[in-house]
Order: sequence, then C-alpha cells, then structure tokens
Amino acid sequence: MTKGRTRHHQPGVGTVEIKSFSFDSLLLESGERLGPVTLVYETYGSLNQEKSNAILISHALSGDAHVAGVHEGRNNPGWWDSMVGPGKALDTTKYFVVCSNVLGGCKGSTGPSSINPATGKPYALDFPLITIGDMVHCQKRLIDHLGIEKLLSVVGGSMGGMQVLSWLVRYPSKIRSAIPVATAARHTPQQIAFNEVGRQAIMADPDWHAGNYYDRTPPDRGLAVARMIGHITYMSDASMTEKFGRQKQVAAKPHKFTPDFEVEGYLHYRGNTFVRRFDANSYLYVTKAMDNFDVSGGNSLQKALYGVKTKVLVVAFESDWLYPEHQSKEIVKACKLAGVETTFCRVHSNYGHDAFLLEVNEQSHLISHFLKKVFNGYEVTDNYAV
Repeated sequence: MTKGRTRHHQPGVGTVEIKSFSFDSLLLESGERLGPVTLVYETYGSLNQEKSNAILISHALSGDAHVAGVHEGRNNPGWWDSMVGPGKALDTTKYFVVCSNVLGGCKGSTGPSSINPATGKPYALDFPLITIGDMVHCQKRLIDHLGIEKLLSVVGGSMGGMQVLSWLVRYPSKIRSAIPVATAARHTPQQIAFNEVGRQAIMADPDWHAGNYYDRTPPDRGLAVARMIGHITYMSDASMTEKFGRQKQVAAKPHKFTPDFEVEGYLHYRGNTFVRRFDANSYLYVTKAMDNFDVSGGNSLQKALYGVKTKVLVVAFESDWLYPEHQSKEIVKACKLAGVETTFCRVHSNYGHDAFLLEVNEQSHLISHFLKKVFNGYEVTDNYAV
C-alpha cells in the first residue's frame, strides 16, 4: 500500500472565514425557478492583480465549503486540508482557491432544509429536483460575482469530479484546465443501485415523515444506514482487511446481534457521526442528482468535447471499485478523440475510493506539476502513472 498520509507536514492556511453569496433566482434545468438562492463558500490565498490564479474546488457528496484551515473557536481542519495551503498541491502562496457548498446541500447553501419564502417553513420535499448542472450554474454565478473571468482550474473528486466535467462541457471558455479525480461521466446501474438502497433506508425510517421532520425527531437511523452503505463502497477489501481484519470488540451490553467485529463498530461510528452534520433530505436530493448526471446529455461525450481548448488531468485509483479506473479511461478516450489535451494518471493505492482523500503524496506531485505547467502556459503532454 502506498502511504498517502506520510507526507511531510506543511503549515496550513490558519483560521478561515465562512462567506455567503445570494442572488434572486435560478432557472433550473427542470424548468422550475428557485429563489432566492444562497451559496456558502470559503476562499484561501489571494487573487492576483490579473485574476489569473483562481482555482475552484468542487466537493464530493458529504463534503462542504470547508476545504482547509479551521473556523474560529474550532479545531477541525477542512476535508482536504492536506492538499490546500502554503507549499501544498494547491499552494495558497500562488493560487486563490475557492470552494462553495453545493446547491441542495445542508451547510448554508440553499437546500431542502432552507426556508421556503412561500410558506415560511423548510422546503422539505417542496424543494425542486436539482442536477449537477444546476450546482455548476450556481458556482459560475459565484465566480462571476468574485470578478473572475477565467479560472486557472476546476478540481474535484467523486461527485466533485462530476462538477468538473460539467464545467468542462458547459463553460470550457471559462476554465484553463480541469482535474476530475476518481469520477465518472455517468453512473452505472450498480452505482445507482447503491444510492437507491441508501435513499430507501432513509425513507423507510419512521421518523422521515415524507421529509417533514424539521420540527421533530429526524430520520437518524435511516441516514446512518445510508452512510454505512456508502462507507463500504468507499473502502476496498484490502484496506478493510488491513484496518480491521476479523478483530472483535467487546460490547458493553452484548446480545445476540450486538456488533462484535471491529468493522461493524467502525460502520456504526461513521453512521452515527454523519447524522450530526448532514441532512437526510439533502442526501436524497444530492444522490439523485448524481444518479441523473450524464455529462454528454445522453449523446457522445466525444462530440460534446469537440473544440474544447481546456487542458485536462484525469486521476484514477487502482483499488477504487466504486468509480473504477475504466470509467476514468472512458473520459480520457473521449477527450483525446475530441482533440482535448489530456493527461491520465493511475495511482497505485489500496485505499479504494477514499484514496482521493488519503493519497496526499502522489496527488500532490501530479496536481502541483500539472498546475505549474498550466499557470506558466506550458504544454502538458505527459502521460504517466505513479
């Protein structure tokens, strides 16, 4: 296994501020209009005078705008703190980094837990269905608001990678480069199936109340099970074996079906932790957006990419069975057939899908090297794996 967490410690970005941007309305891809819309975001580093050093990070399903640093009075670093900061892959002494919580989320951006101005109550299931494209449209509104005409890059893993691909197809003239990591151009039936089981777990919880639970007990049991299912897909068999093996734990109040294996305890812990920071309805809406995502709109991705001048770096992980390598290669093939300058990198790792959060050394080398060439205007023609 590659030791992705052993990278030499670099100082972080320190205390960061939560910011927000609001606009009156958004025409969704469904044809419905939603408004007002608020996006919560954070920034790191400084925008240069030419406004040519801005990088947008798009987060994954359970992520949010808090990528790096800490908030005032708290010690929890951002979810990609190992990659963002002075001297790191996304070097904040060189680049101005932005990340916003997605539309439909539950960390301040407008979503099903937000107040519906028509009723004065949370939207719940009155919130319209959204798409990855709608999320990206909101991000573009934010980037325009910040006065950035063209992004140096858009970077993201998993669902974040879907947003990167959407930027690549929808707004190629607005980005100089794109870095989709551990992602797919569209979900397979198996990927949809895993998400559907998670959604059904939430909706089967007696506390779900058809989404109207904001003034009562939330469906924590269902959401915890959905998260447990997710974590199984994020790890690999090898990483589970190394981390847990068949080790057992001592239960405080044992009964016949008390979890007694370490891996069971881990899943319960992750599920119970998740419910304290995520909204069940947001989980339903965001996973549905992922399942409905098809960056080519049901057509040929190659055709959708014709004429795109953006430089692309696609990163995949060897043991990732949730978003396997062949899906990344499909993206690479479409890019190359369309004449898009593309680099493909396969990272050896046993971490599974979680590798995009854990393999710091390899990703730092790949991403920093790629961004340096793009920023300096060099040609990126390497095709290599690490």
